Amino acid sequence: MNSVAHNLQLVRNRIETAQKKFGREQEPITLVAASKKQSVAKIQEAMEAGLWTFGENYVQEGIAKIHALSSAALEWHFIGTIQSNKCVPIAEHFAWVHSLSSAVIAERLNNARENNAVPLNVCIQVNLENSPHKAGIPTHEVLKLAELILTLPRLRLRGLMTLPEPSPTLETQRKPFRQLARLLLDLQHAGMAVDTLSMGMSNDLEAAIAEGATIVRVGTAIFGERL
Repeated sequence: MNSVAHNLQLVRNRIETAQKKFGREQEPITLVAASKKQSVAKIQEAMEAGLWTFGENYVQEGIAKIHALSSAALEWHFIGTIQSNKCVPIAEHFAWVHSLSSAVIAERLNNARENNAVPLNVCIQVNLENSPHKAGIPTHEVLKLAELILTLPRLRLRGLMTLPEPSPTLETQRKPFRQLARLLLDLQHAGMAVDTLSMGMSNDLEAAIAEGATIVRVGTAIFGERL
């Protein structure tokens, strides 16, 4: 079994190779280690290999890890579905939220964020397929939600996130990521200072980088299978 440090280097190599292939060598790409169902010990292995940014899907599990690793200067991203009754702990403990998909949740996160804290970085999760079985909002609702978020002083709208259906080839994987990039461009043309495309995971990060990803969320390729 390969170590976390070994796997992490392989992922970094994939990112660097994709940046070179698609002409993005000068553009920073943040690697968020998706640590859902992974142990604190494995997160510490990633830390020892120089990774400081982690993403959690479940509030209580994530907060337990945040407390266990509170002595380290880690940046924690919430990347899972947001339940309305979990907005307070999310706003209190995380620096980023990638999965914002309703006005109600946006307002609750804003109200729960401490006045003296830096604004909570948020991305709107977009359901590109408009599937009733997937989280996120349809494309035609993105602008309206973005405009609302801009009125909330304790949130900072950073961009968009998506989790498309798995696809077998690079070209087919690129299509939904290209669509999300166009949506971000629409927001920029509307005068919004958004800069983030959170897209791409273990199996499709190259396609995401090809279409402009600024954050990739990688779990299995770093940690192996979940507990």
